[in-house]
Amino acid sequence: MKTTMTIPSPGRKALAFPYILWMIGFTIIPLALIFVFGLTDRNGAFTLANVAAIARPDHAKALSRALLLSLVSTVICLLLAFPLCMILRGRRLGTGSFVVFIFILPMWMNFLLRTFAWQTLLEKKGVINGILGAMHLGSIRIINTPEAMIFGMVYNFLPFMVLPIYNTLCKIDDSLIDAAHDLGADFFQTLLRVFVPLCVPGIVSGITMVFVPALTTFVISDILGGGKILLIGNVIEGEFTRSSNWNLGAGLSLVLMVFILISMAALSFFDKNGEGTAF
Repeated sequence: MKTTMTIPSPGRKALAFPYILWMIGFTIIPLALIFVFGLTDRNGAFTLANVAAIARPDHAKALSRALLLSLVSTVICLLLAFPLCMILRGRRLGTGSFVVFIFILPMWMNFLLRTFAWQTLLEKKGVINGILGAMHLGSIRIINTPEAMIFGMVYNFLPFMVLPIYNTLCKIDDSLIDAAHDLGADFFQTLLRVFVPLCVPGIVSGITMVFVPALTTFVISDILGGGKILLIGNVIEGEFTRSSNWNLGAGLSLVLMVFILISMAALSFFDKNGEGTAF
């Protein structure tokens, strides 16, 4: 007779203890410190001035620019990822295929190295201008522009859009597609009425996973923007590292948390079962 060993309830709780310590030390305490610094001044007195500083023209401009670039990057990633995932699903490669592995592979490389690679490609005497010059097509000036930053965001965050959408598409039962065709639906009708509605959890998950890091990034704008185009992430990073004004930096971070919480709430609403996030 085959028997299975089960861990008693107290034992399961004990196994979760290291994770609880990790969450307390590296998530709860840092968040609590952000709230403490963000809602106090240098003397420790309560104030909302740090949060209200987002209304300053320079801060508001950095926030609006970050929102615009992150939205554009997210839309581009979605437009690139969805057709790609449809092609991969049509070839029935599976979630463990080599082609899918190719899209995950860049995520194993250091984020800074990936961004510096784009700097090498886009700079004035870079690879792209070198190729254009060899073909007598002139040169382009794209480095240190918002377009260069969008290139970097799309390249770095595209896998985060591909994976959840592809994972959701692979879970769609082929019988639903066959039923749509039997009822006379063509490819576009099937796409709009079957694939897209059933893929909403993956789409929302991908949008969240691209929009949030794109909104908060400061490395991409430093490298591909040459430090000349400030996003809200650069402003916050500067307050912490150069100005040593942790209170103002934390206050501005609280404003960004609002956008992050809205994104997470949308993800929870459209993906109640976690279909788009389970790879």
